[in-house]
Amino acid sequence: MKRRIHFGFVLVYLLVSHFCPCSSFYLPGLAPVSFCEDNKSGEDCQTVIQLFVNRLDSVESVLPYEYDVFDFCKDAKEKRPSENLGQVLFGERIESSPYKFNFKQDVKCQAVCTKTYKKGNKEDATKLDFLKMGMQLNYQHHWIIDNMPVTWCYDVEDGQKYCNPGFPIGCLVTSDGRSKDACVINSEFNKKNTFYVFNHVDIKITYHSGASEGWRGARLVAATLEPKSIKHADEKSANCDGGNPMEVPGEFDSDVSVVYSYSVTFEENNAIKWASRWDYILVSMPHTNIQWFSIMNSLVIVLFLSGMVAMIMLRTLHKDIARYNQVDQADLIKLPSTKEKSSLPYEDAQEESGWKQVHGDVFRPPRKGMLLSVFLGQGTQIFIMTFITLFLACLGFLSPANRGALMTCAVVLWVLLGTPAGYVSARLYKTFGGEKWKSNVLLTALLCPGIVFADFFLMNLILWVEGSSAAIPFGTLVAILALWFGISVPLTFIGAYFGFKKPAIEQPVRTNQIPRQIPEQSFFTKPIPGIVMGGILPFGCIFIQLFFILNSIWSHQMYYMFGFLFLVFIILLITCSEATILLCYFHLCAEDYHWWWRSFLTSGFTAVYLFIYAVHYFFSKLQIIGAASTFLYFGYTMIMVLIFFLFTGTIGFFACFWFVNKIYSVVKVD
Repeated sequence: MKRRIHFGFVLVYLLVSHFCPCSSFYLPGLAPVSFCEDNKSGEDCQTVIQLFVNRLDSVESVLPYEYDVFDFCKDAKEKRPSENLGQVLFGERIESSPYKFNFKQDVKCQAVCTKTYKKGNKEDATKLDFLKMGMQLNYQHHWIIDNMPVTWCYDVEDGQKYCNPGFPIGCLVTSDGRSKDACVINSEFNKKNTFYVFNHVDIKITYHSGASEGWRGARLVAATLEPKSIKHADEKSANCDGGNPMEVPGEFDSDVSVVYSYSVTFEENNAIKWASRWDYILVSMPHTNIQWFSIMNSLVIVLFLSGMVAMIMLRTLHKDIARYNQVDQADLIKLPSTKEKSSLPYEDAQEESGWKQVHGDVFRPPRKGMLLSVFLGQGTQIFIMTFITLFLACLGFLSPANRGALMTCAVVLWVLLGTPAGYVSARLYKTFGGEKWKSNVLLTALLCPGIVFADFFLMNLILWVEGSSAAIPFGTLVAILALWFGISVPLTFIGAYFGFKKPAIEQPVRTNQIPRQIPEQSFFTKPIPGIVMGGILPFGCIFIQLFFILNSIWSHQMYYMFGFLFLVFIILLITCSEATILLCYFHLCAEDYHWWWRSFLTSGFTAVYLFIYAVHYFFSKLQIIGAASTFLYFGYTMIMVLIFFLFTGTIGFFACFWFVNKIYSVVKVD
């Protein structure tokens, strides 16, 4: 089997194994667990395999629910493993289950519990209706063994096998005879207006024995299952051979009794190593070719923009600056008369390159400089956070096996990066000539995070009302506020203090006292058309990768291609910078010197295209129904769009800021 081990992880492994006297190295929290049939010698191995259950979700609803809400079999001594901040924010609710297996002991048709629903009992009717709702909306179980998802593998088109990290509660055959996808797997599911509960699972656990490598015990390398619907006579005499499927009628007109059972088998496979045990899940997602196509498409755009920028920088600008400086030197050698001045190429150079004519206004402070500096401070914070998070993910530290690590890392980094946000905002605000430093630092610390938190809190209220497991507990909200006001805000004040102590950024040319009149602009050099065009190329670099990201969020597919994502991230930086520089140059040549806000909005407009694509994705790809789910989808999308707007806008602004400073610093003007 093809092994997918990140190069960065291998490099870290080699470095640590060389400099550290320890015998082995594993990522934090991902050390292997050994299992054995008996542990009489007291060695470090376990004899019982515990199956954990996670929250249930659906592609037809944004609302996930806890396992217990559906009235499944519960563990008598329920215990929850500790969850990190990322897991809580993502709505994961992992708890123990009554499914426990002794290592290498096969079990056939073991009953777990019986759930009985009495006709006329309102509480039972409510529980059964909720179970039916779960089957109707195709809610999926998510089981975990040894920190691995228990997968349901089945054949798809072209003889390929797809391994789904979840399996459905059951399925529904409607009154008109149509059935959901899960009902297609069995031809016996054909009774109209009937629900079929998957109350039995055949579990197969694959392990890698350590005897061949000189250590005792074994390590689990795969866990798969096959869901079945079987009508048992009773819990004591469970029979899984043949029989009728477990039917739940659409009308609750008689008592219903559901017996849950399981079978488990163990299989040895020494060809699969513990380090590559996720491969059989990840290789079943055939997206690699599409990813390379996306990268090549993005590189073509980058090469095109790089050629345009190089042509401007090396040919047009170089010739203009050389001619302009040559004329300036001629003026110093000989002061010609007015008539002689007209014969010099100075006026021709000005007519050819209008960007030099606005040197006295190009660094005039922008309107709403306070708001622009606040956006740039927050954008800097988001940029550094994203870069470090993706870099760590490329090294393998934030892999899917380390649950919740990606979100936890992002939140912690954002909290700790308040200092650069305050510094950048304060330094630029001082450069713009601002004096209300208290308002600046408060807005930097509170404005954008406050908008995100207000949106997030509103979404959380809806989740609370709906009883969803994705609702953040009150204690976690208090912890987030404590991180924000206790760490991020003070760090922002510290950064702003040092930013205001520094002198304002020195501009290469002086600003005239009287603003220059801007001539009539053509359609393409007007602000709005330029801004709208500026976001097209950066979005073209990311839209394929965006499709997979949205699939992982809303269609509950596993995302692991962080190497591709990091490469697309770098391409996005280059594209935003080059597209903004190009449009900035064209506007300056048209003698329009209002580039501060325009440079931010030009690349930031990519976020508008992201929102349009999210709307298209909602109506064309998703099957979400219900007002609450729709509101939640667009509420969370707005948070993503705001963060992306600040990020891309900041990249475009600083690229344009560097470009303008560079070209005007080499022009000799008085």
